[in-house]
Amino acid sequence: MKTPRIYVETSVFNFYFSEQSEEKRLDTLKLFAEIEAGKYEPYTSDYVLQELKRADARKQALMIGLIEKYHINFLPINAEAEKLANIYVAQNIIPQKHLTDAQHIAMTTVSDLDFIVSYNFQHIVKRKTLLMTKAVNLQEGYREIGIFSPTEVIENEE
Repeated sequence: MKTPRIYVETSVFNFYFSEQSEEKRLDTLKLFAEIEAGKYEPYTSDYVLQELKRADARKQALMIGLIEKYHINFLPINAEAEKLANIYVAQNIIPQKHLTDAQHIAMTTVSDLDFIVSYNFQHIVKRKTLLMTKAVNLQEGYREIGIFSPTEVIENEE
């Protein structure tokens, strides 16, 4: 079976160190443990790096350190992802004000990854976003991608 190729969105890096939600932090730690164990082939992008640079210097260094520690593959911004993100915005899937969220989904799609992992429930991890990006992706010649929170993808031991 092929190792799933996943895009790790900015919010996931944030919850690795978060004190806001213990449950999300623990699920994030488990996701990174599964990445380290080889269950997933992880990717992120310059879009994430741009967002991480908005954090204070200490937290920024910690989150960027995760990219190195877990050997997360890095995807550069490209015209194909920009074009698809703009289509998502034009189709009212993601508001223009939150273009970066569309860019994360587009990068996942054009890079032929299996799914994006995010804690952004406002614009990314939503039924509407999943259904509408699927339709646009198929219309534009791409395949469907999954959109999940870490909680939805980690193994749960009973």
